[in-house]
Amino acid sequence: MADISAKTVKELREKTGVGMMECKKALEATNGDMEAAIEELRKAGVAKAEKKAHRTAKEGRVVAKIDNGVAVLAEVLCETDFVAKTDDFQVFADQVVAVATAQDADGCVTEAVAEATKDELTALIGKIGENMQVRRVARWAATGTCSSYLHMGGKIGVLIEVDGEATEDLLHDICLHIAAFAPRYIVPADVPADLLAKEREIAEAQVVGKPANIIDKIVMGKISKWYTEVCLTQQPWVKDDKQCLAKIAPKLTVKRFLRWQIGEEI
Repeated sequence: MADISAKTVKELREKTGVGMMECKKALEATNGDMEAAIEELRKAGVAKAEKKAHRTAKEGRVVAKIDNGVAVLAEVLCETDFVAKTDDFQVFADQVVAVATAQDADGCVTEAVAEATKDELTALIGKIGENMQVRRVARWAATGTCSSYLHMGGKIGVLIEVDGEATEDLLHDICLHIAAFAPRYIVPADVPADLLAKEREIAEAQVVGKPANIIDKIVMGKISKWYTEVCLTQQPWVKDDKQCLAKIAPKLTVKRFLRWQIGEEI
């Protein structure tokens, strides 16, 4: 067995970022061959990633980027918030965004980005020792104006695209509102017909026994109230609950939005 010097171990660590003991073992296993040791560590990283894949990853960060008409929102998961705050994890998250930005697509690009970054992710899992996952990535080729907002350092991420009159402050407030109130739809017309029918059925069951001539009015009132809970434009406004987005920005159209929260059910 070759005599592995501390200098050689340090050199391998600098090249790979892997811990000193793992580097020493790899060098010993390859009789001091630096390139073979790097390959050994990469193989070990794959093995470690497979072993850790079953472990729950519910921490991480949502990251966003808007540049020259391209908007990206990505969720990258790990096991602990401590790791989510490390430079290595944040560098990888930025890489995910960069890869997504380079895609030629409008919509979900999770599969393509995960495939393109799988080697880097495997190496990072081997280095840090936690299960990690590129959970979801969206890329918009926007024709309108986009804005984003990250809440609690990326625990919640919001991305919107709008048309019409909007200041930067208003766009920021819309993102803030979405982060706080988690609307499911933009306007009432976006609510699926089957869901609306179910809500109407529930409302009608609540007014059984009321005079027939007022039942429809009561049901419509309940549906309108429900819209203020689930529709972005109808919800009480984050900065003035006597107003709503439809009233304060009548010339603005929200084309689409995303609100992602770390670890939530999809």
